[in-house]
Amino acid sequence: MVIPIIIAIYILIALIMVVSLLLNGVRPSKTLAWLLAIFTIPVGGVLLYLLFGRNRRKSKLFTQKLKFSFRDALTYAACRPELTQNKRKIARLITSTAKCPVTCANNLTLLKDGKITFESIFQALEAAEDHIHLQYYIFEEGVLADRLLQIFERKIAQNVTIRLLYDGIGSYSLSKKYLKSLKKMGVETAQFLPFRFGRFLSSLNYRNHRKIIVVDNKVGFTGGINISDKYLKGDPSLGKWHDTHLKVEGEAVDFLNRTFIIDWYLASGKEVDISSFNITMDEGPKTALQIVPSGPDDDFDVMEQVYFSIINSAEKYLYIVNPYIIPNHAILQGLVTAALSGVDVRLLMSTTTDIKLVDWCVRAYYESYLKAGIKIYLHPEGFLHSKVMLCDDEIASIGTANLDNRSLQQNYEAQAFVYDQQLCQQMKADFLEDCAKSEMLADYEQYKQRPWINKLIEGFAKLLSPLL
Repeated sequence: MVIPIIIAIYILIALIMVVSLLLNGVRPSKTLAWLLAIFTIPVGGVLLYLLFGRNRRKSKLFTQKLKFSFRDALTYAACRPELTQNKRKIARLITSTAKCPVTCANNLTLLKDGKITFESIFQALEAAEDHIHLQYYIFEEGVLADRLLQIFERKIAQNVTIRLLYDGIGSYSLSKKYLKSLKKMGVETAQFLPFRFGRFLSSLNYRNHRKIIVVDNKVGFTGGINISDKYLKGDPSLGKWHDTHLKVEGEAVDFLNRTFIIDWYLASGKEVDISSFNITMDEGPKTALQIVPSGPDDDFDVMEQVYFSIINSAEKYLYIVNPYIIPNHAILQGLVTAALSGVDVRLLMSTTTDIKLVDWCVRAYYESYLKAGIKIYLHPEGFLHSKVMLCDDEIASIGTANLDNRSLQQNYEAQAFVYDQQLCQQMKADFLEDCAKSEMLADYEQYKQRPWINKLIEGFAKLLSPLL
């Protein structure tokens, strides 16, 4: 008697999911795939759908953000960067979807790798007078974390307010002892979607991947670098981690700060009084940029739309540095179409990644790239973790977002899109220098001759690409 009841309940749950898919499904192919999984994989199909399949934009799981969003109220000086017509639409797209206008009263400093980046960060923290806001996906204990403790203790003594927001999964190794030390000295902390059994299905798949530091609403940092000694010492298997970060001084810092404050409210339920914050107009060189925060609770796939638009706007070159290039159909078609149209498309990646399954999935797309004439460069030294996109000496993108479904649709990300010829040319020179010391894959016919076992593993890994 019990078994028929269980079967009936299971069928009822499956039917409810089917109705939900039909009502809320966006892509027919994706909807069909989930329908097949639910009806061909007993129990497992339902669990997979609960974990990875539900449409957060429809269900609005993170409703707190809607209660505490002041992005529409942001006011900046009027600004119009010098862009060609097909690049201007990208700035308009960001303004429409991310509600971040172009800001020009900014001074930017490009930071490469851990040593230079953390020297700049520590210098900015030491100069704090009012508040320090830190937000990290990975916050690991070690030399860097200990140095931060020392700085925090001094700044707390000077009545500086410090708030630290860390991701519940990415920073899982953060010990209670370290957190107690922070609390004891007066640092406010909050954990974004902590890993709890009761919230397992609703939160495991949606992580806060942002890396943001803001000091006094005057100086901000964002990019790919986490708080981890891997950037100083490396790790046993991959060696030293290489990355790109950005220091921002000027009015765009205010938007970085407000992005943090919204996330802080989402994680802690505590509001931050912003009445004393001033928008700083930097008097140095004027650099135009937009900060794009994206997440699973946005109305549109913001990051995917922006990346897609940049790829389609490319006329001369498109250079991408990213460890996790696992493109969905739209991004792949964009890259292939650009290359076939005569655009110089180059992808710079590490020889291997930190996750073997992801490594095989990344490689599963090499053949498609090479067939279209896309050049692949494999960086041999350490692990290249940068998330950079350069296009036609007009747009440089630096931030946290990878080119995979997780970053484009599921994670909370933050990416800076800079409209500055000088910075683009500087980053292009760095890119070409890294390419010169990397292994280039360009021979499609030769690559096709790789062992069949590699093709088999890549094919299996590719099946999981929507989840990676």
